Amino acid sequence: MAVTTTALSPAARFLPTPASRGRQTTTMRSGVALLLAGLALAGCQTQGSTDLIRLDRAQGSEQNIASLSSVINSNPQDPEGYNVRGTAYGRAGEFRKAVDDFNRAIQLNPRFYQAYANRALVYRNMGKPADAVNDYNTALQINPNYDVALIGRGNIYRQAGRINDAFSDFNRAIQLETTDGRAFHNRGLIYQIRGQHSQAIEDFSRAISLSPSSPEPYNGRGVSYLALNDDENAFADFNHAIELDDKRAESWTNQALVYERRGDLVKAFKSYNHAARLDPNYKPAQDGVARTRSAVSNGA
Repeated sequence: MAVTTTALSPAARFLPTPASRGRQTTTMRSGVALLLAGLALAGCQTQGSTDLIRLDRAQGSEQNIASLSSVINSNPQDPEGYNVRGTAYGRAGEFRKAVDDFNRAIQLNPRFYQAYANRALVYRNMGKPADAVNDYNTALQINPNYDVALIGRGNIYRQAGRINDAFSDFNRAIQLETTDGRAFHNRGLIYQIRGQHSQAIEDFSRAISLSPSSPEPYNGRGVSYLALNDDENAFADFNHAIELDDKRAESWTNQALVYERRGDLVKAFKSYNHAARLDPNYKPAQDGVARTRSAVSNGA
């Protein structure tokens, strides 16, 4: 389960007209300052893919479920069988059945901390963060060093605006030498919210080293590069995020912002427009289209 992203939230600002191109650098810098001021809000609200179960047809197939059910029927007192099938149901999007299996696993073994954490993830996907936190708390009472539960709980705290509590959980997971890139990615998001972009870049880089095929930390690192006015490295990160997954509106929107900062409004409009087609409800892309459409039509 992959990690969460910080989407850019382009601030409303005037774009340079042909008569005001001499003021372009000042205009763009002030726009970026406003953009980064909004990161705290975006960071708390963004739901990254780290919080959501990726549906997997193979794991959730009737054949796989039938095979796991056969194992359970052979040994109905083994909690692990229910835990494994519950995970498969979760991957299939059968959340109610998943909860039932995790309930049974916990009934058979009340100290099965992995089952509590698995049930917490399903509750998170069901829109029940309070129930999820309760399960993560129980898992950590049984095993205080369980990094999966620390990262899961930390991400719920982060999205609820409990930034200090979230930071403590991610920091603890990292102190435990977790190899889960989500801990570094999510701590990087908090550094970003706090304006500590050098530390954020270090954490995103560590997340990339642990999860090199995930586009989220490239987008996150690119945002912090922009905050430090390192457009070249930001642009490279956004482009690589697109190479890894070209269906993410966020990555195209971030790429467009760099084009916009450079004054290349035609390319910016194309990227914003592409992002808006990928996700018509993604407001940063909609706002970018609105800003650059008029500039392009006026021949800027």
